[in-house]
Amino acid sequence: MRKFNIRKVLDGLTAGSSSASQQQQQQQHPAGTREPEIQETLQSEHFQLCKTVRHGFPYQPSALAFDPVQKILAVGTQTGALRLFGRPGVECYCQHDSGAAVIQLQFLINEGALVSALADDTLHLWNLRQKRPAILHSLKFCRERVTFCHLPFQSKWLYVGTERGNIHIVNVESFTLSGYVIMWNKAIELLFNISDNPMDEGKVEFKKYIYLLNAIHSVAWHHEGKQFICSHSDGTLTIWNVRSPAKPMQTITPHGKQLKDGKKPEPCKPILKVEFKTTRSGEPFIILSGGLSYDTVGRRPCLTVMHGKSTAVLEMDYSIVDFLTLCETPYPNDFQEPYAVVVLLEKDLVLIDLAQNGYPIFENPYPLSIHESPVTCCEYFAGCPGDLIPALYSVGARQKRQGYSKKEWPINGGNWGLGVQISNKCFFLVTLQVLYKLKTSKVFEKSRNKDDRPNTDIVDEDPYAIQIISWCPESRMLCIAGVSAHVIIYRFSKQEVITEVIPMLEVRLLYEINDVESPEGEQAPPLPTPVGGATPQPIPPQSHPSTSSSSSDGLRDNVPCLKVKNSPLKQSPGYQTELVIQLVWVGGEPPQQITSLAVNSSYGLVVFGNCNGIAMVDYLQKAVLLNLGTIELYGSNDPYRREPRSPRKSRQPSGGMLIVTSCMYGLSSLYSESVKKLQSSLSGLCDISEGTVVPEDRCKSPTSAKMSRKLSLPTDLKPDLDIKDNSFSRSRSSSVTSIDKESREAISALHFCETFTRKADSSPSPCLWVGTTLGTVLVIALNLPPGGEQRLLQPVIVSPSGTILRLKGAILRMAFLDTTGCLVPPAYESWREHNVPEEKDEKEKLKKRRPVSVSPSSSQEISENQYAVICSEKQAKVISLPTQNCAYKQNITETSFVLRGDIVALSNSICLACFCANGHIMTFSLPSLRPLLDVYYLPLTNMRIARTFCFTNNGQALYLVSPTEIQRLTYSQETCENLQEMLGELFTPVEAPEAPNRGFFKGLFGGGAQSLDREELFGESSSGKASRSLAQHIPGPGGIEGVKGAASGVVGELARARLALDERGQKLGDLEERTAAMLSSADSFSKHAHEVCLSNKYLNKIA
Repeated sequence: MRKFNIRKVLDGLTAGSSSASQQQQQQQHPAGTREPEIQETLQSEHFQLCKTVRHGFPYQPSALAFDPVQKILAVGTQTGALRLFGRPGVECYCQHDSGAAVIQLQFLINEGALVSALADDTLHLWNLRQKRPAILHSLKFCRERVTFCHLPFQSKWLYVGTERGNIHIVNVESFTLSGYVIMWNKAIELLFNISDNPMDEGKVEFKKYIYLLNAIHSVAWHHEGKQFICSHSDGTLTIWNVRSPAKPMQTITPHGKQLKDGKKPEPCKPILKVEFKTTRSGEPFIILSGGLSYDTVGRRPCLTVMHGKSTAVLEMDYSIVDFLTLCETPYPNDFQEPYAVVVLLEKDLVLIDLAQNGYPIFENPYPLSIHESPVTCCEYFAGCPGDLIPALYSVGARQKRQGYSKKEWPINGGNWGLGVQISNKCFFLVTLQVLYKLKTSKVFEKSRNKDDRPNTDIVDEDPYAIQIISWCPESRMLCIAGVSAHVIIYRFSKQEVITEVIPMLEVRLLYEINDVESPEGEQAPPLPTPVGGATPQPIPPQSHPSTSSSSSDGLRDNVPCLKVKNSPLKQSPGYQTELVIQLVWVGGEPPQQITSLAVNSSYGLVVFGNCNGIAMVDYLQKAVLLNLGTIELYGSNDPYRREPRSPRKSRQPSGGMLIVTSCMYGLSSLYSESVKKLQSSLSGLCDISEGTVVPEDRCKSPTSAKMSRKLSLPTDLKPDLDIKDNSFSRSRSSSVTSIDKESREAISALHFCETFTRKADSSPSPCLWVGTTLGTVLVIALNLPPGGEQRLLQPVIVSPSGTILRLKGAILRMAFLDTTGCLVPPAYESWREHNVPEEKDEKEKLKKRRPVSVSPSSSQEISENQYAVICSEKQAKVISLPTQNCAYKQNITETSFVLRGDIVALSNSICLACFCANGHIMTFSLPSLRPLLDVYYLPLTNMRIARTFCFTNNGQALYLVSPTEIQRLTYSQETCENLQEMLGELFTPVEAPEAPNRGFFKGLFGGGAQSLDREELFGESSSGKASRSLAQHIPGPGGIEGVKGAASGVVGELARARLALDERGQKLGDLEERTAAMLSSADSFSKHAHEVCLSNKYLNKIA
């Protein structure tokens, strides 16, 4: 464990630091400045970046395949991606390097391998016997375009059809072309389908492109091999007999109208695919896609199931890409016994149960419905309370649709965590489950005609789209900001309630220079005190400017973009609407979109801001506490030169006034008789031009009864940056003109905390830190009333503290550390059920409002301090509090900008994680801001990545990689090392089902399946080698060279096994020959020895 001295921390960043940066550090920390020592445990070796898993529906699917023995489903996409699905939790994502579209997939059934055919005329052989599949071989066709592939069951010869009508044969073991070619280029213009006869392997059916001027789209065999069925472009099906090929034995038009007088049915739409599946106990199944009549305009895509005399038409929500029938046996020459149909749609995956009446669908266990409505933002939370997930699951289970099949999900291949003890933490790192869904549009009226259309001129997308999410997991309070400048606050409840009237506040937030002089001596009236009950009583509507929908010159004014329902709303258990806040039109201008949002359950406050200013709402009292333009936060110490706004049309004299209105609860009665007084007394709040001196009585909240301090800029933090460096802001609204973009300063970051608001503070107190797009951080002090009923009766006092900090670039994130370097979490209130019966409510009266949770900093001694961590688009700073001295500083990027920055926990420590627009992911230690990781990951190719990328604790991050998929990644070395154990096994050893029995009479009279020696027909010995110019073989990472050292290569194992058998046979043959030679040698030696002995005896006798 390494200790860093705060005075010298920047001098000891790394051994490779430049001398210039060291001089800058010495200037930043002069001699004599002493700070407490902080122990930092994170080092560079704790970080490593890698992708983990991908969730969601495959984007732009194009191909489908299923292994009936392993129970694995494969989906290919138009972007070259490959998704494999097994049992829930067993998913895998692969990507072809070329990025070409996948046109077809073929499993080597029960062998742990897959062949993919791409649009660039390349075939790839994937090894699925490892947790991360890899390509073993590739074959690139050079002279012909690949259109279709077919691999018979338990065969090593792959048929490859081309656009010239030729069929090439590929050996899947060596992935090389055979010299045997079926040259049908004169008879067939284009080949789209290949299927072999299930009973006679010597017969192969090729789908012709033109048949009597009627295109054939697909072909399917009967399992006996005597008949096959074709689908045509005129919506007909033709059944053929192999013994009478002159004409079809039957023609069917499934959806054609039968005309009188024996006329042919009217033509229908093309039948794109048909499958012919037989059963032992009944009629066969004929399943097809398409074929509807042309008069069914506007009808959704359909899948038709014909079984006997019944025909069922199943409508789909999206276009059908492909479908497959799941059968009990993989053998094509046996009764198929279909039990389900998997339908791949353009944006969904549907599984239909064929064994139950009505053909219900299976409940999909995969998280494929992420894109049910387009994803607009993401937030990632880790380390949530233990009771949160069960609570969300319990209320989410009631949202599930009824009528699903009672059977289990049939795609159940693979294993997860086989033989390995894996914790729940690891489980959630590789899985994703939808717990709960919330529709925020339920509180608004739906437009039925053009006259009732909502005033959503500020957006071109869905007016209910969510832009920002703020969630407190401990209290379960949820707050969202929508694209129509609306904010909705939700409270979690397990009880069902009926809300008679939805609470709503309307906020008139506008930044504009006002020329109207206001009389002196008038002040804002005091805040009314609600009486009785847990919520303020409704205020009767009174005459107020907000009730009008247009100004005197016909401009739209004081109307929100959406209309809240005025009828009772039934709210199911789960998240229920607490308050709706909407920004209204002002003088013909729509409200600007909200750019930042924060909620705090302990304070009972929600705050949001945009390019006009900031508004704070007390959602317990349903009252607006703060409503200021960004300039008003500075007061007379504004460091920027504000340019005038672009010229507008004439408005009412009150057009430049900040007026807060409430539709149900709020301040309308407060201002009903004092609008003119409020305009004059608060004109300084919203109309501050350059050089204007603001009196102290003009720097207070409209609802505050006390005066706030005059804004002052600390002398030690005067702006010292160039204006060009601080003008790095991008408008979040498309309705702002170019002049406004330069002059407006949007609120970009908000953070509730308990810390030191001013230099002279001796103890931390509740406050709000506000960050802007021009790199300024301002602090607003909060004076909260006591808990319990007093919290509901007394107002919250809000006042600017005068503290102003400066950074380079727009502020993105803020957090606070204690003296030990630990993260100081915001105060929160633990969740409790609010919708309890009255008798229980009386018993728990004392516990009605719990006191504010004490943060770690509030229990420290007065002499101890805190550190504020501030991250902007360009740099990060650590500010010592309460002295407000810059303890550490790090320039993150000079040529790019940070898109997302988060302060996260990792390995019992914390760090700053950043994702830059140039594709780099960087991490820095805290509080010293030492660079720990800087890795190029991916460039900013679209705004979807920018608005969805987020970090969280435990080294996790995610973003929306496509409109339908979420990509998760980790920057933790520990997770990367253990990732292999966390992933599921795609291949599991399964015995192949027993082959069908031929039967005595079929075997006797030759009626059974006829075998064909494909090795003799397609082998090199008889067909020779294919031309090298026809296709190029490309070894993969686990190819023929790597297979020798890779034990997991299935085809390699087969090849090695064959080679071993051949070598063993050859060795046995050699041994036999050597044995025979030794026997022969022994015989000759024996004969020679015998002759020698005889000769010796003869010589002895002579002697």
